[in-house]
Amino acid sequence: MSLLRPILMLAVVIGACVLTTRFTPHHSAENSGAFNALYMHLMPAALEAPHHDDAGEEAGHGEEAGKEADDHAHGEPLFALSLPASLAIFDYNQDPSDGVQLVAFNLQIFQLAAVLLILIGFAGVPRHMKDGKGDVVTRFLAGACMYVRDEIVRPNMQRAHAEKLMPLFLYLFFFILFMNLMGLVPGSVTPTACIWVTAALALIVLVMMIIGGMVVQGPVAYWKNLVPHVPLGLWPLLFVVEVVGVLVKPFALTIRLFANMTGGHMVVLSFMGLIFYFAGNSFSPMGYATALPAVAFGVFIMIIEAFVAFMQAYVFTILSAIFVGSSLHPEH
Repeated sequence: MSLLRPILMLAVVIGACVLTTRFTPHHSAENSGAFNALYMHLMPAALEAPHHDDAGEEAGHGEEAGKEADDHAHGEPLFALSLPASLAIFDYNQDPSDGVQLVAFNLQIFQLAAVLLILIGFAGVPRHMKDGKGDVVTRFLAGACMYVRDEIVRPNMQRAHAEKLMPLFLYLFFFILFMNLMGLVPGSVTPTACIWVTAALALIVLVMMIIGGMVVQGPVAYWKNLVPHVPLGLWPLLFVVEVVGVLVKPFALTIRLFANMTGGHMVVLSFMGLIFYFAGNSFSPMGYATALPAVAFGVFIMIIEAFVAFMQAYVFTILSAIFVGSSLHPEH
């Protein structure tokens, strides 16, 4: 039974990689170049239903007819939710004839996988906290929970509020950590390398800052306490500055996590692209000569990326705790 939980967690990661490989269109380097084809893996891709060659045969026996059928079949979303025209900002379907549609992306597969990893991994943590029994995964996650509690949340806010908001910060830490780590697996996608994902996480922090501050201090007192005791003539100017400061904090969270995760992947892909670039431009001997150092540097960057995956989860969580704590307790 001690191996069941790690096996299930490994199966979730492998299953997510298989699903995204099967339902995500592949990028060819023939027309776009090796580097562009590799960098496209950093971009969110809509999940597409697999299509067969039967459509090409039915459209005609010529080469052009088959190509036309393939082009028509390309881009059929695996999941699409029709939306009213007023929500066109959420339309990611490239075919305008389909109207406004909300489609599923490969990022969602790994976001759901991260949630499943949390549910599976933490299944034995409550029992371990009571009797001290559990496997390696349980002990590691329980220790990580206590670290988040004692080193991140409690030092940055009052004890009563820290206990109430503990589930939020535990969710942020492990959700980001699992998404970061899964992004290191071959064939996977890193959701935190998408600015929309990091912006959504930062938006949660912003809501907690404003709503939490208004609940604890009062709807009027929260906005009043943004500005310390200053001359009345300076109060309007400083109020605008402080409001901008509240909005800048989640923006900094968004850019920091997105830039760090994207930058590391771009370095790894750049080293890999050197191999295909030299091998595909009449420099075959250079391709072989470049392979060994490129792979070595790529592995070295991947090791650093594993450290960055933990570090960025920690940084995002501790900054979130500091920002929320300062909104709840302006005197700090």
